Amino acid sequence: MRIGDAARRAGVTVKAVRYYEGLGLVAPARLANGYRDYDEHDVRVIREIRDLNGLGIPVEHTRPFLDCLAAGRPHADDCPASLAGYRAAIDDLTRRIDALAARRAALAARLHEAAHRGGAPAAQQRPGHSTHEGDAMHEGDVMHVTHEEDVIHEGHVMPEGDAMHDFNRLPAGLPVPEDDGACDTLPGQALPPLELPGTDGRSVRLDALGPGRSVIYVYPLTGRPGTDLPDGWNNIPGARGCTPEACGFRDHHQELTAAGAARVHGLSGQDTAYQREVVERLRLPFTILSDPGLRLADELRLPTFEADGRRLFTRLTLIVLDGLVEHVFYPVFPPDRHAEQVLDWLRRHPVRERASAGHEAPGAARPVG
Repeated sequence: MRIGDAARRAGVTVKAVRYYEGLGLVAPARLANGYRDYDEHDVRVIREIRDLNGLGIPVEHTRPFLDCLAAGRPHADDCPASLAGYRAAIDDLTRRIDALAARRAALAARLHEAAHRGGAPAAQQRPGHSTHEGDAMHEGDVMHVTHEEDVIHEGHVMPEGDAMHDFNRLPAGLPVPEDDGACDTLPGQALPPLELPGTDGRSVRLDALGPGRSVIYVYPLTGRPGTDLPDGWNNIPGARGCTPEACGFRDHHQELTAAGAARVHGLSGQDTAYQREVVERLRLPFTILSDPGLRLADELRLPTFEADGRRLFTRLTLIVLDGLVEHVFYPVFPPDRHAEQVLDWLRRHPVRERASAGHEAPGAARPVG
């Protein structure tokens, strides 16, 4: 048969057959006119080379197997030299696997370091860096770490890089959500008796949060290093920014409690294991609650949206007092400044204990003013 027929029957290209011939692995007979004449043995040899190469054995190292066939053995690996070829190939693959595993471990370590570095609370400045001239640091202020590769923009430290893929930053030009009135009827409503698991291993009853004000910021989902966000995420008004929002509540947590927030909770539809990684990576000092079935949205008719076929919470924040929704922040934008908005509202609406309960429950509180 001709070279094209042999290549087709062996499942390779004509170029591959010629390459095998160039290495002396295939030696077809020649016709009187000089044309190559391939037979069934040649086709079998070509197939053997193809199969061995597919297992990771270089083409030039297949000769011991082909010599075994040429010796009349029914299988190419019936000879001792063939077994030695297998062992050599396995040893080579083991070395390559070890090298790849080492590279993978190094990449994973860098990812872990970068993820935790980006999510850690702002600390003291490094030597040689100072705040803007004339600025004074007051108790409770957050000092942002500034590095040579960073640039200051409108008072925020903005590391260089692709903000579209940095979950700790908000890209420019995000669409601003509009108030569609979806939360207008929430103030005064009682929280439903839902028990949701938290990242601290305990469950929380929403209708029994405890005395004092509770801040519950509801968000769609947080991104994770190495995990893609849903397609078109940045084009959905109010969707992007869950990580900066969480970091804001983390950085202002002490101020929020001092302003009257007895507790702060995040709440999303992601599972607790996923949320626990976020809490550890961002070092959040509060619990995140998991509501995969979005039962709270169904009970209170909270706004939701869909992305990649998933139903998600729309971003909003509930201020809860004595089991009732006292105030709602909706829509929330920009999310990276939202904790400051909540803090300002708490300071402007302090709560004091009721002097006389009357028909109200003992220990109940009410807003001042």
